[in-house]
Amino acid sequence: MTGSFSRGRLYTILGENGAGKSTLLRLLAGLATPSSGSVQVFGAPPRGALHRVGYMAHASMLYDEMTALENLQYFAGLYGLFDVSRCAATLATVGLDPKLERRVGEYSQGMRQRASLARAMVHDPEILLLDEPFSNLDTAASRDVVTLLAKLKRSKTILVVTHQAALLEAVHDEVLVLAQGKIATQGPAMSAFAKRGEAIAVRP
Repeated sequence: MTGSFSRGRLYTILGENGAGKSTLLRLLAGLATPSSGSVQVFGAPPRGALHRVGYMAHASMLYDEMTALENLQYFAGLYGLFDVSRCAATLATVGLDPKLERRVGEYSQGMRQRASLARAMVHDPEILLLDEPFSNLDTAASRDVVTLLAKLKRSKTILVVTHQAALLEAVHDEVLVLAQGKIATQGPAMSAFAKRGEAIAVRP
């Protein structure tokens, strides 16, 4: 697979199960190693740019025994950030009350999803890698996330793996369709579907 992604753009990544969508995000996040070739983020191996990347996995990656604010304080601390107000503001941005004392393990699935998104955003990364961010969200919450992503993409590069591409149709810049670990189709908005099966490279 040959590809590059540009600042200020939101990319929707589609494909059948097993096509390599989540693996692509894990490679860019430095959580997986390519079997061949190389991956670079800002001109360096991904693990050298961890502070510049935010990754939201399909699983929440949160500590159930902590509150959402405690989770964000912990993860922000891994980046050398110890500003509680930053963590509180990030939670508010995704629609969660930072003063809520309930442990994450007691959250609904939708609330866990919001907290997981906040965890990926707390260090203000330049790249956001989001794996199924709309999972378990109701219609109103999904629209709120789309509005947030539209604002964030002005200064970031955002890659979103989703089975709900229609939600992003008004805000994404390009669609990539993966098949068997390769980019089968890439193009602006949903016109990419018209090219399904045509292998092309992603260029800046």
